[in-house]
Amino acid sequence: MNTRVLTGITTSGTPHLGNYAGAIRPSIQASVQPGVDAFYFMADYHALIKCDDPQRIARSRLEIAATWIAAGLDPEKVTFYRQSDIPEIPELCWMLTCVTAKGLMNRAHAYKASVDQNVARQAEPDDGITMGLFSYPVLMAADILMFNANKVPVGRDQIQHLEMTRDIAQRFNHLYGNGADFFVLPEVQIDDEVATLPGLDGRKMSKSYDNTIPLFEGGAKGLRSAVMRIVTDSRQPGEAKDAEGSHLYTLYRAFATPAESAVFRQELEGGMGWGDAKQRLFERIEQDLAPMREVYAELMSRPDRIEDILQAGAAKARRLSQPLMAALREAVGLRASAAPARAASASTKKAAGKRARFVSFRDEGGLFRFRLLAGDGQELFLSESFDNPKAAGAAIKGLQGAPLDSLIAREGGQAVMSLDGAVVGRFDAARLDQVRQALADMAQD
Repeated sequence: MNTRVLTGITTSGTPHLGNYAGAIRPSIQASVQPGVDAFYFMADYHALIKCDDPQRIARSRLEIAATWIAAGLDPEKVTFYRQSDIPEIPELCWMLTCVTAKGLMNRAHAYKASVDQNVARQAEPDDGITMGLFSYPVLMAADILMFNANKVPVGRDQIQHLEMTRDIAQRFNHLYGNGADFFVLPEVQIDDEVATLPGLDGRKMSKSYDNTIPLFEGGAKGLRSAVMRIVTDSRQPGEAKDAEGSHLYTLYRAFATPAESAVFRQELEGGMGWGDAKQRLFERIEQDLAPMREVYAELMSRPDRIEDILQAGAAKARRLSQPLMAALREAVGLRASAAPARAASASTKKAAGKRARFVSFRDEGGLFRFRLLAGDGQELFLSESFDNPKAAGAAIKGLQGAPLDSLIAREGGQAVMSLDGAVVGRFDAARLDQVRQALADMAQD
């Protein structure tokens, strides 16, 4: 059985070394493993939370697509797409928003950090905080659940969002699953060696901190210039360095083999100067990046080629997202589960071969009901309301598992269907034979 792996990168800036080592590279490596069904996307809806510059977002989308492909992603072997090319994602996001507790969002790290910053400067707690920032974890959940990813590679700072995704999925399954789960519960996947790289100042490499090391931007000269600006301590050449506490060693280890890393560590502890260490780090990173940089430059000169790749990826992704959303719309009651009775005769030929079935839904009052539909889509029976989906599911099973005549009582022209003394629903007694036949058909399935 294949394991579906999904990850994305926000299109709010130019890809940097941390993006490559922490997300892009391990994702591409995973995509070629046997038994892996890989989904990789550019999170351009997420970018709107952080950036209000349209040109920057458009440029970033192009740069990130070119980066993934230049780094070795094979669009023929994976599903590679732009988030905004999948209209089912924001639709699912709204459905998930409607089952997500506000209290869960109140605990999100990004939101709490923004509130803490406001309080520290004696401003209103929610000053400048948009609903996009507040509900960011719900959109992330929609990204993941849309394609029922089994594993999601993330940095440690994103683990909470995966836990929230699981909570949201469980809530939706409980409310609307009726005994079957729409969503699998994703698992977090972390590479402890490269999950989070330090930036120029030692903090997590992030565009927000303006401490990034460029991946392709500026060429080899730009890469070397950035590496030479990495903050180090004041130990002089000849003095032993603390390799484990050095940002240089952490970065070097993310690109080098274990043997190369061991030699670099020995040289640091043996007194190698920081300038020489930075040059060694630059050379080791450039060894990996130089071949990719040539492919990247060629792609950036052909944006039409990138667009063709992305549109093909979107079409591939929507072959999964469209049928799932159709099922979800029916589950929550946004689509009629059956054609009106007056249209049944016109649709009989089209529906030939279809079996009778039960369809569950949530009514306008928030309670749970179900319909019994004939093979041609005609409604034969509408249930009473139930407080929860489990009770509705139990009633369906009861109707399927007992002789119909033992469940039916007549009241004039009405047939009253009951289980364990509780009325399940009423229908026109003239349809009794059709109901009997429909249940018999389902018993044979």
